[in-house]
Amino acid sequence: MTAKVAFLECCACRKRIPGGEIQSHNHCDCGGPLFVRYNLDTIRNTWRRPELTTAPLTMWRYAQVLPAEIEKQIITLGEGMTPILGAVRLGRRIGIPDLWIKDEGRNPTGSSKARGLACAVSMALQTGLMKLAIASTGNAASALAAYTAAAGIEAHVFLPKDARRADIIECKSCGAHLTIVEGSIDDCAARVAELAKTGNWQNVSTLQEPYRLEGEKTMGYEVAEQFHWKLPGVIVYPTGSGLGIVAIWKALEEMEALGWIGSERPRMVAVQPEGCMPLVRAWQEGARQSRPFENPHTVASGLRVPKPPGDFLVLDILRASDGAAVAVSDEEILDAGIALASEDGIFASPEGAACVAALSKLLVDGFWKAGEKVLIYNTGSGLKYSEAYSTRFPATASAEQDKLGGLITPR
Repeated sequence: MTAKVAFLECCACRKRIPGGEIQSHNHCDCGGPLFVRYNLDTIRNTWRRPELTTAPLTMWRYAQVLPAEIEKQIITLGEGMTPILGAVRLGRRIGIPDLWIKDEGRNPTGSSKARGLACAVSMALQTGLMKLAIASTGNAASALAAYTAAAGIEAHVFLPKDARRADIIECKSCGAHLTIVEGSIDDCAARVAELAKTGNWQNVSTLQEPYRLEGEKTMGYEVAEQFHWKLPGVIVYPTGSGLGIVAIWKALEEMEALGWIGSERPRMVAVQPEGCMPLVRAWQEGARQSRPFENPHTVASGLRVPKPPGDFLVLDILRASDGAAVAVSDEEILDAGIALASEDGIFASPEGAACVAALSKLLVDGFWKAGEKVLIYNTGSGLKYSEAYSTRFPATASAEQDKLGGLITPR
């Protein structure tokens, strides 16, 4: 490990992998995910908030709490520091006047996954790994393809057969080796796990190595900084694998240890579609872990994860924060996405739109407190989901295409 990294810790059995030279690790011997732990007492004395005023406007402004040590081996495409936008008209209509959207669709590959893969690929380069493999529903695969292309590393991506065309084209354009798998992301994960046993491969699927989480946690650092170190009362996050909520929570713990924020925490809300809601079901049952969800289906493809690898971590966070888990229908998701776009000009992915749809249900349940600031994470650009949204405008799209065709005169 490096001077700033103290050790890797299993979040299941708490076993520690000691510091020393940077090495490549997947997960603990018990199968639990590994977290990077930093020498925060030392960092606290050498890195202070005012230094951020001259830091780069990317997620690497928080390099002191990111594992990459060799600056020239950091692979960046400008990820991070995405805007927080006010959803003024939507919030006023539904009764949440202090409503905000963190728009992760502005990242280089159109989703929050750019953060995690930037960090994972940088660490792979630093540790000498030249072959990376991932199981994904789409966004993580396209992010891996882009960052490995920038690093000159070989990427193998495994996508389910109903993956979005945009992600397939992006992966192939970036030179990744693409395998389409019958079944869900869990079937893709099984293929990657077998591949990782055959040689000098790194499996960078969710929580199968410690470094993607580190990139994604910068979403938490940014929110604290962008809200001038006063956290929102509620954070609503679309939850498939569980990585996002776990990463944000880790960032909050680190910032408290650095003395940058107090002990207060937002109430965390995990949102899933009714067609794939293993975490919501576990929440309702009071279970510590989820059961695989049968026949998963949803237009929010990033949330189509039958058995989230971070399930017990997410459920613990929801309980610790007095949060909630909410399910919404595909109809509600698409309607909410169109409402957000038409009222506030933010064209969200169906995953982000699922959070908008969840707001009304939480209002009915009396979840909100008066005057509370509410932050939604939109984890991807709606532009990558044209097939999903086109079901709302089939006749209009066809008519407009016909009209356009009549206006174009061939040369």
